[in-house]
Amino acid sequence: QVHLAESGGRLVQVGGSLRLSCEASVRTFSNYAMAWFRQAPGKERDHVASISVTGSDTYYSESAKGRFTISRDNAKNMVFLQMNSLRPEDTAVYYCAARRGDVSRYQSFYDYWGLGTQVTVSS
Repeated sequence: QVHLAESGGRLVQVGGSLRLSCEASVRTFSNYAMAWFRQAPGKERDHVASISVTGSDTYYSESAKGRFTISRDNAKNMVFLQMNSLRPEDTAVYYCAARRGDVSRYQSFYDYWGLGTQVTVSS
């Protein structure tokens, strides 16, 4: 069983930056690919970024490319999402997800989910 806890979401101005964190409670964190998804009000949950077990491979949605960076610290059981140049359309609940094995951008492949952290970008 993997328990995930996101943090770092808050209200931020357009053009600002945020760093989201996700702490995983699992003994073998380095065996899990990790990802961030988000769900805006009235919309489906979408992929934002994902990272392989070693961190060598990363994948981003088109909207995240060039603005967001996913990273991980296997020694601390943490995954991060650095978000820059934030836009109002980035407003959403951001979820951390984990799956054992290969990285994926498809949420159906992820077995473990956090409760989410709210990011609100105000203009």
